[in-house]
Amino acid sequence: MTTSAPLGSQDTGIVHVVGARPNFVKAAPVVSALRGRGAHQTVLHTGQHYDDRMSAVFFRDLGLPTPDVDLGVGSGSHAAQTAALMVGLEKEFTRTTPGMVVVYGDVNSTLAAALVAAKLGVPVAHVEAGLRSFDNAMPEEVNRRVTDQLSDLCFATSPEAVGHLAAEGVSPNRVHLVGNPMIDTLLGNLDRFDADALRARLDLPERYVAATLHRPANVDDPANVVRLTERLHEIADLTDVVMPVHPRGKAAFDRAGLGDHPRVHLLEPLGYLDFVALTRGAAAVVTDSGGVQEETTVLGVPCLTLRPNTERPITITHGTNQLVTEADLLPALRKALDGRTAERIGDVPPLWDGRSGERIATVLTQWTR
Repeated sequence: MTTSAPLGSQDTGIVHVVGARPNFVKAAPVVSALRGRGAHQTVLHTGQHYDDRMSAVFFRDLGLPTPDVDLGVGSGSHAAQTAALMVGLEKEFTRTTPGMVVVYGDVNSTLAAALVAAKLGVPVAHVEAGLRSFDNAMPEEVNRRVTDQLSDLCFATSPEAVGHLAAEGVSPNRVHLVGNPMIDTLLGNLDRFDADALRARLDLPERYVAATLHRPANVDDPANVVRLTERLHEIADLTDVVMPVHPRGKAAFDRAGLGDHPRVHLLEPLGYLDFVALTRGAAAVVTDSGGVQEETTVLGVPCLTLRPNTERPITITHGTNQLVTEADLLPALRKALDGRTAERIGDVPPLWDGRSGERIATVLTQWTR
């Protein structure tokens, strides 16, 4: 772990490292709040998500500045990708000498940036610290645990995240409960999520279930994909299913015949505004995404998370989320469809109020002084 030091004229100030679409949504309110304070900052895109549908469209939708640096690392195995990220980040940090590196979430770019910065003696701040699924079979769990241990500042989104950090021996003066910057972005764009316009543009039915599945545990085993396809077809027997297909699982779902059902509508990956509009207009959502669990909690949309655990239990205790297995997916969905309520904006976890970016900017500004 590094120690704090004032920013000097020789460094490049605060460097935000982002690499995948969830990072962009979390970084946007922090970058905006720091910009309003006149902070010296740059955005470094590792290129972990690299095509327009997974990356550039998010920058446009969120009003993020064009990245000052794009490493263009691309995809690969966890080891190969993380190694390539570390090599590229080390070169960049050595060249520019950041005063503070801010990392987001739990993707490989997050871990790589934290490791490189810590070894170079550069302070690290982790936005979305303390989340735990307690499932080390998930690569993201390994990433977030290691990142938190290396971080000088841990920005937590929920009270249980603070508790996890305390249990792991993280000093309280490193931990700040700031709320959820992803919700800042959601609340700041509510009037732009037009489900009716999206339905008309994409010729979608009035009532549908939105689905998004991409985690390795769900899509890397072809036999498992076949079973999931059968469950999604059963849902489509009840109501239409609309699914933007993540590149990770596209080939497997195509082989399994997911699109063969007449009421399954497969889409290319959507930008942020279109995806949240799709979620907002859904009768229910089936997902394995952490961010979708949070967004549905705020939007009041029933969410069935196809995982044995979640690092976001607050979305269950304070929201609309429910963990389900493949076997109980259909009965759980029937119940969710019967109980679908109107949006309930405002009934949200503590500090999910649209001002998390400002809280983070305040701490970063004070700390770097």
